[in-house]
Amino acid sequence: MSYVTTKDGARIFFKDWGTGQPVMFSHGWPLDADAWDPQMLFLVQKGYRVIAHDRRGHGRSDQTSTGNNMDTYADDLAAVMDALDVKGAMLVGHSTGGGEVAHYIGRHGTKRVAKVVLIGAVPPLMVKTEANPGGLPMSVFDGIRASVAANRSQFYKDLAVPFFGMNRPNAKMSQGWIDEFWREGMLGSIQGQYECIKQFSEVDYTEDLKKIDVPTLILHGDDDQIVPIDAAGRLSAKIVKNAKLKVYPGASHAMCIVNADEVNADLLAFLQG
Repeated sequence: MSYVTTKDGARIFFKDWGTGQPVMFSHGWPLDADAWDPQMLFLVQKGYRVIAHDRRGHGRSDQTSTGNNMDTYADDLAAVMDALDVKGAMLVGHSTGGGEVAHYIGRHGTKRVAKVVLIGAVPPLMVKTEANPGGLPMSVFDGIRASVAANRSQFYKDLAVPFFGMNRPNAKMSQGWIDEFWREGMLGSIQGQYECIKQFSEVDYTEDLKKIDVPTLILHGDDDQIVPIDAAGRLSAKIVKNAKLKVYPGASHAMCIVNADEVNADLLAFLQG
């Protein structure tokens, strides 16, 4: 098992496969680096170096009682990139990982970054405010907190259904996907996952997005029931300079798995472009 130790002593698990131009992946909540299996297997076979870490409090990384906030998550990503001396990377973030990628650039700049891809990502801001009337009400996130605290095992099994869009007519059905979502979720720390809810819902990434000065691709499904496209992908595309937005018609939040072939092709084309 491979780990990087951060300045506060937390051990961050990572996978680092292959050679060539590096592609760094940041996963969504409450998952871990294994959520990127379809993309990592595809790109390593295409000759790229693929790297993914488990966010602290998630997966195989340490279950710290402190540091479960986006500033620390971004610094942990920086610690992994620095330890592996990653240069010229394409950063790919899904959901909460999109916030992590944006905040990493906001705090550390793009000296190690060549391109950015945000997939079903939470920026600029998920919660509804006076300045963000298209966001989701705080009651939604309070409900997630209550469900995680009360019975996160059942909640993750239930959440997987809209996550994968399995509650839609003619949807692709897979018990394996649900089981894997549950497995990754239950591997993490209940405290870390509980505290992360605030980070993906209440952190405003607008200023981070404005600091992205490398080519950026935004992929979002227009039937994303977890991170609605109008309040996320479409707004981010207006904020990031010269960003390209590609909308996946009918796609769910789990587009990296359900629509893996198309996502993989888009990532490869963007890498080669």
